[in-house]
This record gives sequence, C-alpha cells and structure tokens, in this order.
Amino acid sequence: MTTDTYDVAVIGYGPTGATAANLLGKSGLKAVVIERDPDIYGRARAISTDEEVMRVWQRIGLAERLQQDMLPDRPLNFVDTAGVPFIDLKITPRGCGHPPQQFLYQPAVDSVLRDGVQRFAGVEVLLEHDCVRVVPGPDGVELICADLRADTLKRIHARYVIAADGGASPTRGQCGIGYTGRTYAERWVVIDTKVLREWDSHDRLRFHCDPARPMVDCPTPLGHHRWEFPARKGEDEQRLLCEEEIWKALGSQGVTAEHVEILRAVIYSHHVRVADRWRVGRVFLAGDAAHAMPPWIGQGMSAGVRDVANLCWKLAAVINGQAPQELLDSYQDERKPHVTATTRRARMVGRIITERNRALALLRNHLIRAVTRVPGAQSASQRLMWIPEARYRKGFFSDSRHRAVGWQIPQPWVTTADGDRVRLDDLVGGRWVVLHTGNLPPNAAAWTDLGVPAHRIDEPELVRWLARRKATAVVLRPDGFIYAAAGPRQPLPAPPHGHTIETRSEADA
Repeated sequence: MTTDTYDVAVIGYGPTGATAANLLGKSGLKAVVIERDPDIYGRARAISTDEEVMRVWQRIGLAERLQQDMLPDRPLNFVDTAGVPFIDLKITPRGCGHPPQQFLYQPAVDSVLRDGVQRFAGVEVLLEHDCVRVVPGPDGVELICADLRADTLKRIHARYVIAADGGASPTRGQCGIGYTGRTYAERWVVIDTKVLREWDSHDRLRFHCDPARPMVDCPTPLGHHRWEFPARKGEDEQRLLCEEEIWKALGSQGVTAEHVEILRAVIYSHHVRVADRWRVGRVFLAGDAAHAMPPWIGQGMSAGVRDVANLCWKLAAVINGQAPQELLDSYQDERKPHVTATTRRARMVGRIITERNRALALLRNHLIRAVTRVPGAQSASQRLMWIPEARYRKGFFSDSRHRAVGWQIPQPWVTTADGDRVRLDDLVGGRWVVLHTGNLPPNAAAWTDLGVPAHRIDEPELVRWLARRKATAVVLRPDGFIYAAAGPRQPLPAPPHGHTIETRSEADA
C-alpha cells in the first residue's frame, strides 16, 4: 500500500462532512473525504434548518444557491384533535441575515454542498471507500480504507480526522468512546410523498397533538411533503408500512391519492445520546457521531453544521502554525452545552406533541390557548421552544468577562469604505477583525499592528445590539463569535498569547 498524506481526513459525506470539506477547502487545507456509499443518500432525513446554519453556508459561498431549493418562513401550528391550533407560531429572526427557519429537501442540500466541494483542488473525495481502521498517533492519524470498487486497501495519513460518520459511527467505536443516553421505545413511521395537488394547510408545519395518534405534517420543498406518526403498542410495524395503512393515515388528514404520490415509508426510533468525549487525540467527532437528538425542532443536521463551523477554523489555525494545539480543547467546551440545551428543548416540544393522557391533553390545550393571548407570549414561547441563542459561555475567549464576550454577532447589511452594501460576514471574510462604533480604543493597536483589520460600524441595529451589551468595540473570531470586547473608555484585551493572527480573508484562500 502507498500512503497519501493530508491535513485533515473527513469520514462521512452527509451535510456535516460536506460542510466541513467546504470549510477546509476554503481555508486552503489539503483534505480528503471518505464515504462508503456511491452516491447521495436518496431518502430525505433532515427537513429544516435555521438562520445560523445558513450563515455558515454563506461563509462557504453556497447560501444563495441552497436557498433556491428551500421553503422559508412557514407558519407552525400545534393543533388539537379537531385540527384547531392552540399554538400558532411563526419563528422571528435573530438578526443573522437569513430567514429564521427554512424547510429543505436533504438530497438537494447534499447535492449543492458536494458540488461546492469540487471548487477546491485541495479536497479529494473518495466515494465507495470504507474506513476500516483508525489509529491515532502523536503526530497524526493512520487510516486504512477499503476501496469497495477495486477490492483493495489504501493507507491514508492525516494530521487530524473529523468523524462525521453518523449515529452508528464506526470511528467512535474504534476510538473506544461511549455513547450514552436513551432510545425511545416508541417507533415512528415516516412517509415521504410527492405533491400532485395542493390542499388546505399544505404549506405549514402542523403538529397534530391527538392523544390517540399524534402526527407531524410537514411541507418540504421541490414538491414534497412528509408525515410522521408513532406505531401504537401492539401494532405490526411492517403492516404500517403497506400502502393500505399509509392511505388510512393520510386519509385522516383529508389527503388522498389525488393529492400525493407515496415515494417511500420507513420506520425509525428517536434517540437522545451524547458521546462521552468528542475528541481522542487528533480524532474529533461531529454531528450525529457526537450527539443524537429527537427531531422535534429540526436541529439534528443543523447541530452538526454548527460543530464543524466551530472546529474547522481552529484546525486551520493550528495546522498553519498560528495557534497552539490547546485551541482545539475548546471545541467540546463550546459546542456541548449548546447541544445539550437544544436537546432539552426538543424533548420538551416532543412532550407537548405526544401527550397521551386525554385529560392532560385537554388541560394543555386550554392552558396554552389562554397563555398565548397574553402580550409578549409569542416571543416568550419562541425562547422556550426554539434553539438557544448563539452564545458560548466558556471556551476560547478573553478573560475580560465583558458581557458581550461569547455571543455571535448579528449580521446586518453594512456599508463598506467604497460605499457598497454587503452583509457583515462578507465584509469581514471569515477572519479576525475589530469592529467599533466610534473611535478605536488606544490599545487597539495591539491588534491592528498584527494586521487585523478594523471597521467602524454605524448600522443602527448593530450599534443598539452592542450598546445593550455595553460594548463600543469588539474583536471577532473567524467564526463570528466575540472573542473580546470593550465599553466606553475601556481598553481592548490583548491578543491571545501564543497565537499569530491570519490577516487574509477566506476569500483569498
């Protein structure tokens, strides 16, 4: 066997792995993707995403193309047995510059992400290759891959590995990492369809909170629609997958063969699991390999994209000699609390949907209807039921303890020095940057002398956001999170010790 050498090997080519490959390629790293399957997985799994994930895909130049195949800003209803909403919610944006929730068709997303990888000559993709052995070492990781077409073996050496190989992750098993949590006993039937003729409420997400048979009724783009419902105790799961039973379930919602064509039906279990460790030496777990959550707020795929957005810029900094390896220790410290909080909210929403006690369900309906009439209840319910805000409370940040530190900065449209209107992330270009709302603090030179650009921001919404956090100047990390901040007449904290700062933008890579 010959040995090929790379900066990073990515195992798994779903949305998490493909996003990582784009981020690594845009950073100018030499990477390889190892994927067992010969093509995109044809069955839609993830069905929605959010504005923060779209912001990650914006960084790799694919957000606009991806959004062409998505359904943004659809209403969300929790309905009772009679189909009458007791929660009528539309997710409001948090200022990331994209729609706050979008429904997607995962095969289309996978296709665009993979096409994006082809832009980078430094990224090699090995389809129909199975990573059969992962051996971490002090200076890198040895991988043995089986070429399933040629029936041969290939040795790969990578300085680091991102294992995005799913909930069953063979890599996690080879590294001896536990995967603790629970699997729900109740199994769910998933029905994917092609829309032939539209019907009332076809364009909204509805959670049918019927104690007798809860059901999820979800629009997906490109002419698709999905339903999900649980198998009752004692029901034959395989019988539930036959057309006769599927049409009974759809018929209960007034949907017939005139409205949809059945594409596929499968049955699956919900999981709540987290890996004991997300890193063993130079091997990192991401996406479902690191954590699995129930689907109720559509964050399984999105959490994986957030993982690699956090990890890949750090890998690039370490590999390029701009940061010590200790920077990589912050990956799990930053991401795990957000994943845990997101999972907690998903479980709470699931409990609302699947309540089986009729008396409790009736009480739920009346109580929530009454509460939602209170002014401000809509925004409060979003804070309780939607993903936590993008903030890391510990990790790789300055020790100043300023209240702005750890937040992801919003992304308004801003005016460049040339008078052009661009989104903030396109201005800063995925690099370290100082933003300020007035005069730079005197000691900002410690940053600018390193080549870190400084931009004055006068966009009113962003100025107000910073003012609420008592900040007039902030230092952004390459992922858009605030590393350091200063208020009026306060000095900016110094650059991190042992780090050199990359002054070029990702667009220059």
